[in-house]
This record gives sequence, C-alpha cells and structure tokens, in this order.
Amino acid sequence: MRDRSQEATFLPAVESHRTGSFMDLRKTALVLIDMQQESKYGIENVDEAVAATVPLIEACRQLAVPILYTRHVSRVDAIGLPNNEVLDDAGRPIYYRSDSDAVNVIGELAPHPEDIVVEKHRWSGFHETALDLMLRSLGVKHLIIGGFVTDGCLMTTVFDAYARDYQVNLVKDICAATNSGSHQAAILMMANWVYDIEIVDAAEMIKKLRGQPHRSWRSNAPDQLQFKADTLDEVFAKLG
Repeated sequence: MRDRSQEATFLPAVESHRTGSFMDLRKTALVLIDMQQESKYGIENVDEAVAATVPLIEACRQLAVPILYTRHVSRVDAIGLPNNEVLDDAGRPIYYRSDSDAVNVIGELAPHPEDIVVEKHRWSGFHETALDLMLRSLGVKHLIIGGFVTDGCLMTTVFDAYARDYQVNLVKDICAATNSGSHQAAILMMANWVYDIEIVDAAEMIKKLRGQPHRSWRSNAPDQLQFKADTLDEVFAKLG
C-alpha cells in the first residue's frame, strides 16, 4: 500500500491530478503490449496510438530506458491455443498466426536489436513467459505501459504486473480497443483496482521521464471512479 501521508497536498478524490512525481529511470522500463500488424479485430484509433507511441519510444531511447515488447503468437499448427480460439476451415488460427506478417510489430514501432521481445500465447504478458525474469534482471520497479487491446491483453498484463509489485504508469493514449466503451471501461477498472497506478498521456509521460512538471492521475482510494453505462464518458473525462 502507498504511504497516504504523502498525498495530503494533492487534490482530493476524482480530481487527483498531480505534478512533478519522481521516477528513477534506473528502475524503469517501457513495455509495449501486442502493438502488432494484426488488424482483423478492427481496433479503433490504432493510427493515433501509434503516433503517440513514436515520440515516447524516442524519449526512452535517449534516456537509456529499456524497451520491451510482447508479441501475441498463435502457432499455425494450433498447438497451445486457448480454449475456443477461432480457427479457419483448415484448422489454423485466424488471429496472430505464426506464419503471417500479423505477428510483427507495427513498422513505425519496430524493435531495435537491443530491445527485448517476449512472445506470449495467452492474454497477459506475464503468463508463462520470460517477461518477469527480464524485468527483474534489469532491476525494474516502474513500468510505463500501453498497447492493444485495452480490455484484453493490456489490462490483464497490468493486473499481473500489480500482483508482482511493479508500479504501473499507464499511458492511456497509446492504448486502443475495438470500441471506445471497452477502452474507457477497462482504463477505469484499472484506475479503481491498481492502487498505485499513475495514468498519463504520452506527452506528459515524456515530461515525467525528463524530470519536468507533468500532469497525471492517481487514485486516493479504491473504486473511486464508479461508473454506469450512461456516465462512462463523464467519469472517464476525470482522468484528464
């Protein structure tokens, strides 16, 4: 749990925007979840998410912040697929198939040789992968994270990161889902239940990396951003 005594000077409850929180770059990594060429899901706002990610990657490279990618891969022979994975008439997976370009990271975001690429076969980037090992070997405590889809692989990875005691910095404008409702609801659920999460846009995250004043949202209490179908947009707007 956070030391709540340090939060006394911040604005209360749903207006908990703050500036200038410190990040130890020696213990920080950027983790990009499944930002791949796969498009059959019809993910919304991919171009906008990619455009916001490019300068964030550049800033991390300039500051020697490690960059890790996950790639979701479905073996073409269908071995190791999740229950009821969608198959074509030949019994091959339709999505993220290992013999297709769909598994490659989007060109503008392509990994460099020094980056770490982790392949996964389930939603969470931590499930039976080397992601936790790589991060701990790097001495990482703080994750800067975003990717696709917000309500699936991204969200499950965030919850698993929290369970492993990583502090999560969720960059919401480099995340995307198949529809805005799922995207917003997933981010609000993470805001409610990852108690030390910081939610920020990419431009503000770059300021934070550079030690500059920045704006972000952090919770003051569990489940403080409760929403209903007709209040989703209103509550999401409180994240800034």
